[in-house]
Amino acid sequence: MKIISKQIRVRHPESFEVGEWSIVDDFCYFSTKVKIGDYSHVANGCSIAGGKDRLFTMGSFCSLSAGVKIWCTSDDFVKGLIFIPPPGAEEIKEHVITGDVTMVDFTAVGSNSVIMPKNNIPEGTTIGALSFVPPEYPFEPWSVYAGIPIRLITRRDKQSVMKQLEQFKNKMKQSALTAEFNP
Repeated sequence: MKIISKQIRVRHPESFEVGEWSIVDDFCYFSTKVKIGDYSHVANGCSIAGGKDRLFTMGSFCSLSAGVKIWCTSDDFVKGLIFIPPPGAEEIKEHVITGDVTMVDFTAVGSNSVIMPKNNIPEGTTIGALSFVPPEYPFEPWSVYAGIPIRLITRRDKQSVMKQLEQFKNKMKQSALTAEFNP
């Protein structure tokens, strides 16, 4: 089971994958290839943009809070002509920042944060609300980052998270067994 709002816009539906038990809420916009894992959530008003040649990947047990903006392509505001060229004129743009954005399992991004291209958010890493992530930020796994400019705040308790994951898995196994014996 998965829940995908009918009130989202997906520019490339052939490249839009959402895993089991994941949710994509109202008023989200996707203009890249998208692959979302299991048990993940994209809250209302998120925008993931960058064109059909870019990929946004979100692992399992991940979350994007309301209003997050993820850019897989951005104009260079110093050297570049800032516009969207019509088909056939793309080569005019000499200065763009472009690259896939990946969120590995157990990651989360707080409300109204902005993530620029070429970022790999490693396992267990979280980003606080209203943060700005520049291109190619050097994240460490199982850490908490926040701010403008973004900076390391603290480490996450991986052992606690994994304990909760095991409890969840055990609960799911029990539910499956119960359903099997109580049709």
